Amino acid sequence: MNEALRRAMAQARVTDRQLADRCGVDVKTVGRWITQSGRVPHARHRWAICEAVGEDEAVLWPAAAKRAIKVGPDREVVAVYPYRSACPSTLWRSLITKAERQLAFAGYTNYFLWLEQARFGTALRRKAAQGCQVRFLLGHPESDLTRAREREEDVALTLSTRIRVTLAELEKIREQAGISAKYSDGHAYLSVFRFDDDMIVTPLLTHHVGHDAPTLHLRRHQDDGMFDRFAAHVEELWNRGTPVWGGERHDG
Repeated sequence: MNEALRRAMAQARVTDRQLADRCGVDVKTVGRWITQSGRVPHARHRWAICEAVGEDEAVLWPAAAKRAIKVGPDREVVAVYPYRSACPSTLWRSLITKAERQLAFAGYTNYFLWLEQARFGTALRRKAAQGCQVRFLLGHPESDLTRAREREEDVALTLSTRIRVTLAELEKIREQAGISAKYSDGHAYLSVFRFDDDMIVTPLLTHHVGHDAPTLHLRRHQDDGMFDRFAAHVEELWNRGTPVWGGERHDG
């Protein structure tokens, strides 16, 4: 029997049925995960289970975690998704919830976050009130670059409209200390989202919208690795950016 999983479920007061619903599997499958110690769920299910019971994968399935340990330069790569839309919304929510020091959303519009994350503004306000730094980098809705990208994308819901949705949502929480936003054009084709020592990176492809972008989930494990390099990129853009509130910039 997987005693670690059984104990974690009991402590979190999560039933077999609740865990099955969370993972999208039959309740009998959950039963086998518990009663057969050598039975290891698929990676996506392990992540959902860890989130549901509040325990680390290394505790619940130490052998699987050990096999997954990387020692090369790619050890900071946690997962790869061919499309941003394939990255589970539960992963985003978990990373946002667990962050304690900083949240940085350096997407050109950040529009999808308000759609996919329930009560996103409330979550941001709560994190900021707890001392977490919350920052947004956005493209300017009236810049030449934005208009050029709109011609490339050629979709009904324009880039400028998506930016303005984010601006409207941020306006509702701008009075909360710890939340700030700037305009930048240096991330037009590369979105970086930071959650303390975790990060989601999406390089945008020509003539594709954000949800079609290949996506990396990174976790910091070394100095000057992939994580630090993307983090430095965001910091440079932030230092060069123009505040959204108090002096707007027009590139056109």
